[in-house]
Amino acid sequence: MQILYAFYTSPDHSVNNTEKELFFSLQKTYDLYHYMLALVVEIEKFAEARIELRRNKHRPTYEDLHPNTKFVDNLLIHQLKHNQSLNKYLENAKLTWATEPELIRKMYTALLEQDFFTQYMNSPERSFEEDRKLVENIYKILVPQFEDIEGILEELSIYWNDDLEFVLSMVQKTFKKFREQNGDNQALLPMFKDDEDRQFAKDLYRKAVVNHDDNVKLIQQHTMNWDVERIAFIDNLIMELALTEFLYFPSIPTKVSMNEYIELSKYYSTERSRNFINGILDKALKDLKATDKIVKAGRGLIGELEE
Repeated sequence: MQILYAFYTSPDHSVNNTEKELFFSLQKTYDLYHYMLALVVEIEKFAEARIELRRNKHRPTYEDLHPNTKFVDNLLIHQLKHNQSLNKYLENAKLTWATEPELIRKMYTALLEQDFFTQYMNSPERSFEEDRKLVENIYKILVPQFEDIEGILEELSIYWNDDLEFVLSMVQKTFKKFREQNGDNQALLPMFKDDEDRQFAKDLYRKAVVNHDDNVKLIQQHTMNWDVERIAFIDNLIMELALTEFLYFPSIPTKVSMNEYIELSKYYSTERSRNFINGILDKALKDLKATDKIVKAGRGLIGELEE
C-alpha cells in the first residue's frame, strides 16, 4: 500500500523503479526483524555488566558477591546471543544496539519493575520453557509500551515507521520455534516463506497498478452520492488492493482478503473511514459474486461454498 502511494504521488511513474523500492522496503523490514532479535541480548549484556561492576566495588555487599544470575543465565537469550545466522546478519547489515546505551539502560530499569520479571527471578524453577516465556513477555509486554524505541527506530530508518508491531509478531513466532538442542544453529525465519510468497508481493503490486482504472470504476459504482475524489486517497488504495485480490488471486479466499484489508484500515484510516471501506467492499464483493466475476480455486475456495 505504501509503495502504491509512492507510485501515484511521485513524478516518477516507473513501475520497475517502484517495484525495486518495494523489495528494498521488504529487505529493511527484515533488517528490523534481526535488529529486534538482538535487543534482548543487549539488555542481558547490560545486566551482566552491572553484576560485574557490583562485584568489583571497593566494599561489595553479600548481595553484590552473590547476585541472582537467573536472567543473565537465561538459556534462550544465551542461544540467541551465539546464534550464527543472527550474528552474521547483524555484522553484514552493520546493525548494533551499542550506539543506544541510554535506551538499553532505561529498558533494563523498566524490566526490573515488571511483575512477570520479578516472578521469574524469584521462581526456583530453571528450564528452557520458563526462560522462553520470560523472553516472550519482554517482547509482548515491555517493548510495545516503551515509546522511546519507536522514536529511535524512526531516526534510524524511514522504512521502520510502521513495521514494529508486525516485526514483534514475527519475533514471537521465531521464539516458539527455538529448541534447546539446536544450539547456535537454530534457524531464524526466512525473508520469504518460499518463491511463491516472494512472487505474491510482486504480483499484487503490479496487478493493482495495471487494473487501477477498472478498480476505480468498481469503487465508483458502489459509492452512491460520493465523489470518488473526495474519498481519502489511502482509503481508495486499500479498496483497490482488496479488489485486486478478490479478482486476480484465485488461491486467496475472499474472506481472508476482506479481513486483511479491514485490519489494514485500522492503522491508516479513521473509524468512520473503516466502516465506509467495509461497507463498500462488502457491496462490491456481493455484486462481483452475483455476476460470476469472482473465480477461486484450491485454497481460495475456503469459505466460499458456505455462502
